[in-house]
Amino acid sequence: QVQLVESGGGLVEAGDSLRLSCVVSGRAFSMAAMGWFRQAPGKEREFVATITGSGGATDYADSVKGRFTISRDNAKNTVYLQMNSLKPEDTAVYYCARRPDSRAMSSRQGDYKYWGQGTQVTVSS
Repeated sequence: QVQLVESGGGLVEAGDSLRLSCVVSGRAFSMAAMGWFRQAPGKEREFVATITGSGGATDYADSVKGRFTISRDNAKNTVYLQMNSLKPEDTAVYYCARRPDSRAMSSRQGDYKYWGQGTQVTVSS
């Protein structure tokens, strides 16, 4: 049974930073690429960042490049999303996701099988 639990969300002001964490239960964490997605009110869920199983490669949505950093600690079965210089348009529920048995990163939601429950990030102006 694979479970993902996000934490670290909250209410911050524009320009502040937050670090989201996602702890993943189950075996072979390092065998699976991970991703972060977000869904703002009234909008569809969108890709934010992804990382390979080894952590050696990452990719980001254009809207967060240079501000967000995805990383992982395979010894702790945890993936992180460091968010700097937050903007009001970053307000959303943030979800982590795990690919089923693939180390290759992906920006496509359909490539992910396991999802967390989400954590709310609210950025005030």
